[in-house]
Amino acid sequence: MNHSDTRHDWDLEQIVALLDLPFNDLVFRAQSVHREHFDPNSIQVSTLLSIKTGSCAEDCGYCSQSARHQTGLEKEKLLPLDEVVKAATTARKSGATRFCMGAAWRNPTDKNLERVVEMIQAVRGLGMETCVTLGMLTDEQAQRLKQAGLDYYNHNLDTAPEFYGKVITTRTFQDRLETLEYVRRQGINVCSGGILGMGESRQDRASMLRELANLPAHPESVPINLLVQVEGTPLFGTDELDPFEFVRTIAVARILMPRSYVRLSAGRTEMNDQMQALCFLAGANSVFYGERLLTTDNPEANQDLALFKRLGVAFEEHTELQAVETGCKNSGRSSAVG
Repeated sequence: MNHSDTRHDWDLEQIVALLDLPFNDLVFRAQSVHREHFDPNSIQVSTLLSIKTGSCAEDCGYCSQSARHQTGLEKEKLLPLDEVVKAATTARKSGATRFCMGAAWRNPTDKNLERVVEMIQAVRGLGMETCVTLGMLTDEQAQRLKQAGLDYYNHNLDTAPEFYGKVITTRTFQDRLETLEYVRRQGINVCSGGILGMGESRQDRASMLRELANLPAHPESVPINLLVQVEGTPLFGTDELDPFEFVRTIAVARILMPRSYVRLSAGRTEMNDQMQALCFLAGANSVFYGERLLTTDNPEANQDLALFKRLGVAFEEHTELQAVETGCKNSGRSSAVG
């Protein structure tokens, strides 16, 4: 069996063994897998907009948008359509191929969902891929999003099932899996990953990766977030994660899900250029681009461009969806602009 063949039968001990490898051996293996399926010098770029901020009924311990946490966040209603289109147009001009929209809901009402449907259709009209994260969905709501032409639905597992109850109590790990099942059943691409640095153990990180890798189909996008500590949230003051542990997790995600896009998401402001470069070497090949990620800072666009230029990395020209459909075998030719 080729060492990067797609599998859905990983056990916890195998994944822990990967995380325990000497750092150089692990990164070399991950980079070798990465080169079998992707251009190693190409980055897929997405932009994320918060279309409805604050007042969420959930109690996620990391989140500034929970109505249960006193973070000083200014609450906002669902944005009007013209503001969303304006932001998407700006993102497209900046090189983003996908526009992601996030709403702080436990689950959307059907009325709110119809307003989001209008946004999806408008953004697709600009020639961009669309992604939304709206909380839990019913099967019928997932079907409506598919009818609207939605490309991706984001619903992170966040952490291991064993650690989950220490972070969130208002919904279960199984609730998250059910939403992913509805999304996949309707033929929408899945974006699902987790958050590191919440006080979890290495075994917890292995367990989270096992849940993702053993889904019936791997998520097309796997965002790996580094906890952004926000004063007023229960996880504020948590011991910071060793940067090499974050890179190790990126590398193992690449090995377990060789054809998925592994995205550096929240927490990039906490990473220096060297750490980000190691993440790219370990198999990360997607980033959120722009100044904000929902309610937290993101590296400014000019800073990103400078880093990518220093690394010889270019924006991916073709879309992530096309790459997944074609298997995205590395041909040795750059498929990016820049």
